[in-house]
Amino acid sequence: MLELTMATVSGADSAATAGMTMAEAPSEPGAVLRVGRDAASCRLVTPEDWLFVSRVHLEFQCGPDGAWQLTWLRGSQAEPSSEVRLTAGQFSQPLGYGATVRLPHGGSGEIVVQDRTAPRSVNVGFYHEV
Repeated sequence: MLELTMATVSGADSAATAGMTMAEAPSEPGAVLRVGRDAASCRLVTPEDWLFVSRVHLEFQCGPDGAWQLTWLRGSQAEPSSEVRLTAGQFSQPLGYGATVRLPHGGSGEIVVQDRTAPRSVNVGFYHEV
């Protein structure tokens, strides 16, 4: 099971978690959870006017072995309007535009999508149940 919680944070609200939403999916091959502005495609939806987030920005997909991976999907622009960082325990790394990384099995962490032009972010916490 992969559990996600998402909070959108803007400027003065940096300490708040208002508007937190959750999604989960079983760790079955082919299971997918998406984050972005498009409510028809994404289980976790950001504000429509937050254009630093693509219509479908992040994709969590379960592989044949039950392990989850995260992909920062390429949008319609050649260069992204945001930065994405993955933190799990003491480990923290930026995620490249269009890159994929495996999530730690049985672990938890956070993915932060940071606007490059304003103090706004989308914070997605994850817990990958064994």
